[in-house]
Amino acid sequence: MVDIPKNSLHILTEEELQASIFETLKQHQPNTEIWIFAYGSLIWNPIFKYVERRIGEIKGWQRKFCLLAPVGRGTRENPGLFLGLESGGSCQGIAYRIEKANMLDELSVIWRREMIVNTYIPRWVNVINNQEEFNAITFVINHNHRMYAGDLSDDAIVNKIATAKGELGSCADYLKQTVEGLTAAGLVDEELFELYNQVKIIK
Repeated sequence: MVDIPKNSLHILTEEELQASIFETLKQHQPNTEIWIFAYGSLIWNPIFKYVERRIGEIKGWQRKFCLLAPVGRGTRENPGLFLGLESGGSCQGIAYRIEKANMLDELSVIWRREMIVNTYIPRWVNVINNQEEFNAITFVINHNHRMYAGDLSDDAIVNKIATAKGELGSCADYLKQTVEGLTAAGLVDEELFELYNQVKIIK
Protein backbone atom coordinates (compact mmCIF):
# COMPACT_ATOMS: atom_id res chain seq x y z
CA MET A 1 0.00 0.00 0.00
CA VAL A 2 1.24 3.47 -0.86
CA ASP A 3 0.85 6.03 1.91
CA ILE A 4 -1.42 8.64 0.37
CA PRO A 5 -2.95 11.07 2.87
CA LYS A 6 -6.68 11.64 2.65
CA ASN A 7 -7.68 14.83 0.83
CA SER A 8 -4.10 15.12 -0.40
CA LEU A 9 -5.04 16.40 -3.87
CA HIS A 10 -5.53 20.15 -4.16
CA ILE A 11 -8.24 20.82 -6.74
CA LEU A 12 -7.58 23.96 -8.74
CA THR A 13 -10.33 26.56 -8.87
CA GLU A 14 -11.82 27.74 -12.14
CA GLU A 15 -9.87 30.99 -11.70
CA GLU A 16 -6.61 29.07 -11.30
CA LEU A 17 -7.34 26.95 -14.37
CA GLN A 18 -8.12 30.01 -16.49
CA ALA A 19 -4.96 31.74 -15.26
CA SER A 20 -2.95 28.68 -16.32
CA ILE A 21 -4.54 28.73 -19.79
CA PHE A 22 -3.73 32.40 -20.33
CA GLU A 23 -0.19 31.98 -19.01
CA THR A 24 0.32 29.14 -21.49
CA LEU A 25 -1.12 31.14 -24.39
CA LYS A 26 1.19 34.06 -23.55
CA GLN A 27 4.12 31.81 -24.47
CA HIS A 28 2.79 31.37 -28.01
CA GLN A 29 2.80 33.71 -30.98
CA PRO A 30 -0.60 35.47 -31.15
CA ASN A 31 -3.07 34.72 -33.96
CA THR A 32 -1.52 31.38 -34.84
CA GLU A 33 -3.07 27.93 -34.82
CA ILE A 34 -3.56 26.14 -31.50
CA TRP A 35 -2.72 22.44 -31.47
CA ILE A 36 -2.90 19.89 -28.64
CA PHE A 37 -0.46 16.96 -28.66
CA ALA A 38 -1.98 13.78 -27.20
CA TYR A 39 0.11 10.84 -26.00
CA GLY A 40 -2.29 8.97 -23.67
CA SER A 41 -6.03 8.98 -23.09
CA LEU A 42 -6.57 12.06 -25.27
CA ILE A 43 -5.69 9.79 -28.21
CA TRP A 44 -8.72 7.57 -27.69
CA ASN A 45 -10.95 9.95 -25.74
CA PRO A 46 -10.17 13.55 -26.75
CA ILE A 47 -13.40 14.96 -25.17
CA PHE A 48 -12.94 18.34 -26.90
CA LYS A 49 -13.92 19.56 -30.35
CA TYR A 50 -11.23 19.83 -32.99
CA VAL A 51 -11.10 20.63 -36.70
CA GLU A 52 -8.00 18.70 -37.76
CA ARG A 53 -6.11 15.64 -36.57
CA ARG A 54 -2.54 14.68 -37.48
CA ILE A 55 -0.10 11.98 -36.48
CA GLY A 56 3.06 13.55 -35.10
CA GLU A 57 6.22 13.00 -33.10
CA ILE A 58 7.97 15.08 -30.46
CA LYS A 59 11.66 14.81 -29.57
CA GLY A 60 13.10 15.00 -26.07
CA TRP A 61 10.03 13.59 -24.33
CA GLN A 62 8.92 10.01 -23.73
CA ARG A 63 5.66 8.40 -22.59
CA LYS A 64 5.92 6.80 -19.12
CA PHE A 65 3.61 5.47 -16.42
CA CYS A 66 4.84 7.83 -13.71
CA LEU A 67 1.74 9.31 -12.05
CA LEU A 68 -0.12 7.63 -9.19
CA ALA A 69 -3.90 7.40 -9.61
CA PRO A 70 -5.58 7.10 -6.18
CA VAL A 71 -8.87 8.03 -7.87
CA GLY A 72 -10.23 7.30 -11.34
CA ARG A 73 -8.20 4.20 -12.18
CA GLY A 74 -7.28 3.18 -8.66
CA THR A 75 -7.97 3.74 -4.98
CA ARG A 76 -6.06 5.23 -2.08
CA GLU A 77 -5.30 1.68 -0.89
CA ASN A 78 -4.24 0.47 -4.35
CA PRO A 79 -3.50 3.43 -6.64
CA GLY A 80 -3.17 2.84 -10.34
CA LEU A 81 -0.91 4.72 -12.71
CA PHE A 82 -1.47 7.32 -15.40
CA LEU A 83 0.82 8.24 -18.24
CA GLY A 84 2.96 11.36 -18.25
CA LEU A 85 5.76 12.74 -20.37
CA GLU A 86 9.26 12.43 -18.96
CA SER A 87 12.33 14.04 -20.52
CA GLY A 88 14.38 11.98 -22.95
CA GLY A 89 13.80 9.95 -26.09
CA SER A 90 10.86 10.69 -28.35
CA CYS A 91 7.12 10.13 -28.45
CA GLN A 92 4.62 9.58 -31.24
CA GLY A 93 1.03 10.64 -30.77
CA ILE A 94 -1.88 12.60 -32.21
CA ALA A 95 -2.01 16.38 -32.67
CA TYR A 96 -5.41 18.08 -32.73
CA ARG A 97 -6.05 21.56 -34.09
CA ILE A 98 -8.64 23.62 -32.25
CA GLU A 99 -10.83 26.13 -34.06
CA LYS A 100 -9.81 29.67 -33.12
CA ALA A 101 -13.39 30.80 -32.58
CA ASN A 102 -13.88 28.17 -29.84
CA MET A 103 -10.32 28.15 -28.53
CA LEU A 104 -10.94 29.22 -24.94
CA ASP A 105 -13.99 26.99 -24.51
CA GLU A 106 -12.15 23.91 -25.75
CA LEU A 107 -8.97 24.67 -23.82
CA SER A 108 -11.10 25.01 -20.68
CA VAL A 109 -12.50 21.52 -21.27
CA ILE A 110 -8.97 20.13 -21.63
CA TRP A 111 -7.62 22.00 -18.59
CA ARG A 112 -10.46 20.77 -16.37
CA ARG A 113 -9.46 17.22 -17.24
CA GLU A 114 -5.67 17.39 -17.40
CA MET A 115 -4.85 20.16 -14.93
CA ILE A 116 -7.55 19.86 -12.27
CA VAL A 117 -5.12 18.66 -9.55
CA ASN A 118 -1.96 20.20 -11.03
CA THR A 119 -0.18 16.89 -11.69
CA TYR A 120 0.97 18.09 -15.12
CA ILE A 121 2.70 21.17 -16.49
CA PRO A 122 1.38 22.57 -19.81
CA ARG A 123 4.25 23.00 -22.22
CA TRP A 124 4.73 23.98 -25.85
CA VAL A 125 6.50 21.32 -27.89
CA ASN A 126 7.63 21.05 -31.49
CA VAL A 127 5.62 18.43 -33.39
CA ILE A 128 7.04 16.81 -36.53
CA ASN A 129 4.53 15.57 -39.09
CA ASN A 130 5.82 14.33 -42.48
CA GLN A 131 8.79 16.70 -42.19
CA GLU A 132 6.46 19.63 -41.43
CA GLU A 133 6.86 21.14 -37.97
CA PHE A 134 4.43 23.08 -35.80
CA ASN A 135 4.01 23.94 -32.12
CA ALA A 136 1.46 22.28 -29.84
CA ILE A 137 0.49 22.25 -26.19
CA THR A 138 1.08 19.04 -24.29
CA PHE A 139 1.14 18.08 -20.62
CA VAL A 140 4.42 16.92 -19.07
CA ILE A 141 4.69 15.39 -15.63
CA ASN A 142 5.03 17.68 -12.61
CA HIS A 143 8.01 16.27 -10.69
CA ASN A 144 7.10 18.33 -7.63
CA HIS A 145 3.64 16.82 -7.22
CA ARG A 146 3.23 14.26 -4.44
CA MET A 147 1.59 11.83 -6.87
CA TYR A 148 4.70 11.71 -9.07
CA ALA A 149 6.06 8.15 -9.13
CA GLY A 150 9.04 8.16 -11.44
CA ASP A 151 11.16 5.74 -9.42
CA LEU A 152 8.94 2.66 -9.53
CA SER A 153 10.52 -0.60 -10.69
CA ASP A 154 9.28 -2.29 -13.83
CA ASP A 155 7.69 -5.06 -11.74
CA ALA A 156 5.86 -2.52 -9.56
CA ILE A 157 4.50 -0.74 -12.63
CA VAL A 158 3.22 -4.00 -14.10
CA ASN A 159 1.61 -5.04 -10.81
CA LYS A 160 -0.14 -1.69 -10.26
CA ILE A 161 -1.54 -1.58 -13.77
CA ALA A 162 -2.70 -5.20 -13.57
CA THR A 163 -4.48 -4.87 -10.20
CA ALA A 164 -5.70 -1.29 -9.72
CA LYS A 165 -9.33 -0.32 -10.35
CA GLY A 166 -11.33 2.83 -9.66
CA GLU A 167 -14.60 4.53 -10.49
CA LEU A 168 -13.50 5.09 -14.11
CA GLY A 169 -12.50 1.45 -14.58
CA SER A 170 -9.31 -0.55 -14.36
CA CYS A 171 -5.82 0.72 -14.98
CA ALA A 172 -5.32 -2.25 -17.31
CA ASP A 173 -8.17 -1.00 -19.49
CA TYR A 174 -6.57 2.47 -19.60
CA LEU A 175 -3.39 0.84 -20.93
CA LYS A 176 -5.36 -1.36 -23.35
CA GLN A 177 -7.27 1.60 -24.78
CA THR A 178 -4.05 3.56 -25.22
CA VAL A 179 -2.41 0.65 -27.04
CA GLU A 180 -5.51 0.24 -29.25
CA GLY A 181 -5.59 3.98 -29.96
CA LEU A 182 -1.96 3.98 -31.05
CA THR A 183 -2.49 0.87 -33.17
CA ALA A 184 -5.55 2.37 -34.88
CA ALA A 185 -3.42 5.40 -35.80
CA GLY A 186 -0.69 3.15 -37.20
CA LEU A 187 1.72 3.96 -34.37
CA VAL A 188 3.95 1.57 -32.44
CA ASP A 189 5.39 2.14 -28.97
CA GLU A 190 7.43 -1.01 -28.37
CA GLU A 191 7.93 -0.42 -24.62
CA LEU A 192 4.25 0.28 -24.05
CA PHE A 193 3.18 -2.71 -26.13
CA GLU A 194 5.56 -4.98 -24.19
CA LEU A 195 4.17 -3.62 -20.94
CA TYR A 196 0.68 -4.45 -22.18
CA ASN A 197 1.74 -8.04 -22.90
CA GLN A 198 3.17 -8.39 -19.37
CA VAL A 199 -0.01 -7.01 -17.80
CA LYS A 200 -2.15 -9.44 -19.80
CA ILE A 201 -0.13 -12.38 -18.43
CA ILE A 202 -0.75 -11.33 -14.81
CA LYS A 203 -4.46 -10.65 -15.41
